[in-house]
Amino acid sequence: MSRKKIVAGNWKMNLDRAKAKELTAAVAARRGEAAAVELVLCPPALYVETVGAAIAGAKGTVGLGAQNMHDKASGAFTGEVAPPMLVDLGCQYVILGHSERRTLFGETDAAVNVKTKAALAAGLVPIVCVGETLEEREAGRTAAVVTGQVQGSLAGLSPAELEKIVVAYEPVWAIGTGKVATPEQAQEVHALIRGLLAKLSSPEIAARVRIQYGGSVKPDNAADLARQPDIDGALVGGASLKADDFLGIAKAFG
Repeated sequence: MSRKKIVAGNWKMNLDRAKAKELTAAVAARRGEAAAVELVLCPPALYVETVGAAIAGAKGTVGLGAQNMHDKASGAFTGEVAPPMLVDLGCQYVILGHSERRTLFGETDAAVNVKTKAALAAGLVPIVCVGETLEEREAGRTAAVVTGQVQGSLAGLSPAELEKIVVAYEPVWAIGTGKVATPEQAQEVHALIRGLLAKLSSPEIAARVRIQYGGSVKPDNAADLARQPDIDGALVGGASLKADDFLGIAKAFG
């Protein structure tokens, strides 16, 4: 089954507006270097409009995403961002359930599940993140933890809805630590996730869902990850803040 690879940059809480515009322009100008790969930029919420405008100026060759959202379309939720607001600014994607949201802000599988359904209802593609901590891996609980997160975060989605999502496997112990799962470790969990998706829908639909790897991905380790049969791209953190590194990773998956 041929799946178009997808490489998304999660800028987290970094850059200012001028640097966001500069980075977007640099990625868009060199977009042809990774023509076979779908590229997505996910800036901080305050810069979504700025980055969207820069992408539009480059003829829309790069996708736009957000790093989080509320599950309600509107209401008295001070400081939150609604799905229709993201759509209004041109977003096509939204990252949900990132480990930093889970560990620092207490997001549960149930909360991620509600957001995932809201994103789909708004026409956004959710990039749903799952992954175990170092303690959980060392205790031999990786499969159990990831299974629980996938089942909980995607509960109640129809097969047609499941086909529209992207899943990102991000072992928490590899995010921002410089450590990276070996290609074999990553592939093992990606295969597990695809099997879980098959049980939630069908093997045919599961074969069409893209599963990214995230966790200290860099140009020098991306090629080995890209060779694995169930790794369909990357959700890139720190390396996405430099056009050379981000595009180097994307080229590895092309």
